[in-house]
Amino acid sequence: MATSRRVRRTLVAFGVAALLTAGCTLPAFAPRTEVEGAAAPTGSAPTWRPCPEVPDELVGRSAPNMRYECTRIAVPRDWGTGGGASTGPGAGETFEIALLRARSTKQRDRVGSLVVNPGGPGGSGVDTAVYLSFGPQFGGLPTSITERFDIVGFDPRGVSRSSPVKCISDADLDASFGYDPDPASQAAFDGFVGLSQRIGRGCGDRYGDQLPLYGTEQAARDMDAVRAAVGDDKLTYLGYSYGTLLGATYAQLYPQRVRALVLDGAVDPQQRLVEGSESQARGFERAFTNFTTWCAANAGRCPIAPDARAAVTSAIDKAKVSPVRGADGREATAGWVFYAVISSLYTESGWQELAQAIDKLAEGDPKDVFRLADAYAGREDDGHYSNLFDANLAINCADETEKPSRQQIRQLQSEWRGKYPLFGPALAVGMLSCVEWPGGRDPYPTGKANGAPPIVVVGTTGDPATPYEQTPRLASMLGVGRVLTWEGEGHTAYPQTSCITDAVDAYLLDLTVPREGLRCPPR
Repeated sequence: MATSRRVRRTLVAFGVAALLTAGCTLPAFAPRTEVEGAAAPTGSAPTWRPCPEVPDELVGRSAPNMRYECTRIAVPRDWGTGGGASTGPGAGETFEIALLRARSTKQRDRVGSLVVNPGGPGGSGVDTAVYLSFGPQFGGLPTSITERFDIVGFDPRGVSRSSPVKCISDADLDASFGYDPDPASQAAFDGFVGLSQRIGRGCGDRYGDQLPLYGTEQAARDMDAVRAAVGDDKLTYLGYSYGTLLGATYAQLYPQRVRALVLDGAVDPQQRLVEGSESQARGFERAFTNFTTWCAANAGRCPIAPDARAAVTSAIDKAKVSPVRGADGREATAGWVFYAVISSLYTESGWQELAQAIDKLAEGDPKDVFRLADAYAGREDDGHYSNLFDANLAINCADETEKPSRQQIRQLQSEWRGKYPLFGPALAVGMLSCVEWPGGRDPYPTGKANGAPPIVVVGTTGDPATPYEQTPRLASMLGVGRVLTWEGEGHTAYPQTSCITDAVDAYLLDLTVPREGLRCPPR
């Protein structure tokens, strides 16, 4: 059933990972459906309306026994000190935040609302709430959760339906994704500098001094308005990937308003741009090595065995000089092949797809390479992109204070090529996007959540995008974090196995904190 396959593929892609030119992101279907209606004024109770058209657009139908309602709330563009700045960029103006609530018709003993965010930054929480509502047969939430909680998704400021940032042309996004991931010559490196500058100028010209208002701390303050809008005294939250940073920031700002937070695919808030980029290079390299080991041991399922690393490296090298042209004339350049690799590493189920795509590319067929890469990029068949990457840049760059020089980046490109040969150069060069980004910065806090209850921080040992080492660091920074480990592959863990699911469900439902040091096996 085509609808089922689409739901499943989307669900396993939630917290997906690193937009290597700007930080973390996730593959997502670009939504066209709007959450209609006027936004409720700041602090007032919103009016919810039925919105079955949203799941219809995303999936083709509503989930069984689920009702969907939508609303919008208005939040200050600049919360400033005390809940609304009176001077400076955005003073007195508002953003509209779109919300969707999925409620089971079998709901019983309601606990409250479970607010969800899929990460990115740039991923749609509205979409995520829909996908999660489809239940465990499609990789969604267990019925034990959906029958006790409303599942509430919101699009953060600047994302999708919430006053979206849109300032990068489809042509520039095509150029960015298709660019050589390791521009070795100075001319090729300078070309990527120029592309980053052009993108930055376009966004600066459009949004000017309001660009810092898209940062994480402002969005975390919006989350408290979401909490109030759903009528909960305290927040229950499930955040994936970048969503863990949003949740951690909320816990620092509003520790007394936390009921339960699950932070899955942890981001270490204390690492800066260079450290974070190297961490991801290391994580992707490790995940790719795990893929090649699997490939060698499963030659019947891996047509590029026994040496998958050589096959992938050769495919990228060949694409630099002679890219395969598809039936529609589109060329599978080195960048597109590289992003097909990136896309496939977020779930173990993607490994076989990658092997088949590389094998078909060698035979002159790039269709599967484009399918994998486009799923990551959010690129539609007609070449149009959602605002996923516009928002990703705006949010990441507003947060980031570190600004290495081009010379430093060029040096790191060379150093990381030796340490992380497939992914290091791209992660180094990708830092140019925020280096060349205009506007001020608005860094988020990085301290303890004093006064908050225990917070569950989930990490996966084979995670490429938010490497496992970041999990204990986030838990330690918060001071109230309890680490839950999945010894599995891919990005994010809940609800992948019964061990992880049982531990998280007990925490969300009954506030039972997983025992110290709990490690869940791969299956």
